[in-house]
Amino acid sequence: MALSKLKYNSLNVTAAASKAVGFDAGADDLSASLSGGSMVFIKKVTASSSGTISFLNGASDVVLDSTYKEYLFTFKNIHPSTETSFTFQADTGTNTNYNQTIQSTYFRATHREDAGEADLYYNQSNDQANGTAFQTLVESPQIGANNDENLNGYLHIFNPSSSVFTKHFIARISTQNDDGQPGYVMQVFTAGYFNTATALTRFQFKMGSGNIDAGDICLYKIS
Repeated sequence: MALSKLKYNSLNVTAAASKAVGFDAGADDLSASLSGGSMVFIKKVTASSSGTISFLNGASDVVLDSTYKEYLFTFKNIHPSTETSFTFQADTGTNTNYNQTIQSTYFRATHREDAGEADLYYNQSNDQANGTAFQTLVESPQIGANNDENLNGYLHIFNPSSSVFTKHFIARISTQNDDGQPGYVMQVFTAGYFNTATALTRFQFKMGSGNIDAGDICLYKIS
């Protein structure tokens, strides 16, 4: 079988945002003509001694509807007023109880600054078995309240407007705490689903106690 070769200088490759490179109709041509995905900013909320931070579809330029099947929340320099946990929940329609049924799993990895302790641990007390509480993304008291301590990470929400499927989520958080000892980094992995076939229209974030003293929570849509 003959081997077809392309002449490098004859390739037509044109860079374009949100495009993928592929063959076009020309014998020797490549072009950036295929549509690719994109991540588009929707909304940023900056905390200032905030008891809760909420995102509601259709309010304050927030989009959380069937237009997109994946949404992403990012957490940047979230600082609490006291050592506590960081949690979230969702609700449907005009409901504001934030008590949807959640099935979840939670584990963490930690490492101290002096290398005196390192572990990988599944924490059963922070998962839910069809529970309705706010889901823990970082357990208490692993978010330090010292001036330089904070958490960062992200939360993916998949197809929240589906009227057929449960709504899955995946979160990954990095946090810092001194805890009266040499400081440590903790990486927390949380995943699960909202056990409902009703569209989720709002999400809320809050600390287990006290306020979100500072930090940004941003919402993006993924296409």
